[in-house]
Amino acid sequence: MSEVRDDVQEFAALLRRLKERTDRSYGQLARRLAMNTSTLHRYCAGEAVPLDFAPVERFAALCAATPEERLELHRLWILAVAARQRARTQGAKPAAEAPEPAQDETAEAPDEPAAAPAGPAPDVTPPLSPASARPRSRRRRLLVLTAAATALLAGLGTLAALPDDRPRGADRVQAADPARTTPAPTSRPSPPRSPAPTTTKASPSPTGSTKSAPREAGGTGAPKGTGRPKPAAGTPLAWSVDAHVWQAGCGHDYVLTRPPQQVPPPPPPQDARTWATSLGAVHGRQTMVRVSVQGRSSTAVVLEALRVRVMRRAAPLEGSVYAMDRGCGGALTPRFFDVDLDKDRPVARPQDGNDTGTPIPAMRLPYRVSATDPEVLLVTAQTRACDCSWYLELDWSSQGRTGTVRIDDAGRPFRTTGIGSLPRYVYETSDRAWVPYS
Repeated sequence: MSEVRDDVQEFAALLRRLKERTDRSYGQLARRLAMNTSTLHRYCAGEAVPLDFAPVERFAALCAATPEERLELHRLWILAVAARQRARTQGAKPAAEAPEPAQDETAEAPDEPAAAPAGPAPDVTPPLSPASARPRSRRRRLLVLTAAATALLAGLGTLAALPDDRPRGADRVQAADPARTTPAPTSRPSPPRSPAPTTTKASPSPTGSTKSAPREAGGTGAPKGTGRPKPAAGTPLAWSVDAHVWQAGCGHDYVLTRPPQQVPPPPPPQDARTWATSLGAVHGRQTMVRVSVQGRSSTAVVLEALRVRVMRRAAPLEGSVYAMDRGCGGALTPRFFDVDLDKDRPVARPQDGNDTGTPIPAMRLPYRVSATDPEVLLVTAQTRACDCSWYLELDWSSQGRTGTVRIDDAGRPFRTTGIGSLPRYVYETSDRAWVPYS
């Protein structure tokens, strides 16, 4: 029995060494192997031995085992399975030898008469003799070793070429090897090969390039046809836009074509979008856009360039200007991109911020983001002489792929108009009315 424990524990010790090499827990590895966490823990503790080598093979791949380690793991698995079989066979011997002590006790009992020669007792001894049980146990061990040796020969050609992390459908192919149909320990048949490559590679187009999923919210992906599997189809960026940011959280102008009596009081900053949309208000003189950008995974995405596209220019809108406050100041001025919409080709120029006299360096592209490292872009667009409709374009690159996303106001362009000499009002809380700004 000590030999059995040694073989099983040596196999379990190698499993533990491979597991400790990774940063995954038993639960994480068990989910990847499609088994219970307790089952995997029992394998690594030497309390159980898998009847099939397929889960052991996948475990080695997840733990980045070398070809030599995989061969050693296969050898130790064969010895562990054979040791378990020997333990079961040896445990069955006392049961086969049990009738002999019973006969001896019957014969040696002083108060019992001798059994008649014609009784049925002589017919029981021959089939249960230890001599007949030993050949059967030896044949069973030979069958187990033959099956294990056949499986080893079938697997030697594939172990060295195994990848580090294969889809589960491809892993199950080893379990369907015809060599495992010999009278080995009862193993469950594995399902046929599943089309695993379709889950990791994008479908190639007729021209040989890789097709991306439909772009999202104006994003376009342009992966290069390198033939390598891509981490994800579509745009690897996620972003959100707030087009109603106020200066220092309180100062902003809107232009309306309504008289003051028909304009409700100014909203709190968080309700500015609802207020402006319901009234048809247009940003006066300045539009501040906050864009929060991050990757969709831990893979880095590089923000390459930020461009401004003006779709339409017209004369400044006629109406009245409604100031959200009489002006406010703050100790913090965040860094931002300054855009002059009156230029023929407006450019987003990075500007430094300021924190109580300490400069905040401007954000300069290229800049890297990911799911755990987001970034906020603040764009301040100004005009004095036009009613401009415009949007932003953000170029990105990641793992050999490049693309451009369009950043706008929920599918519509941003709109900014000059205010010139238009009448300007501010809300007087004591009178609960809009009064001329002074």
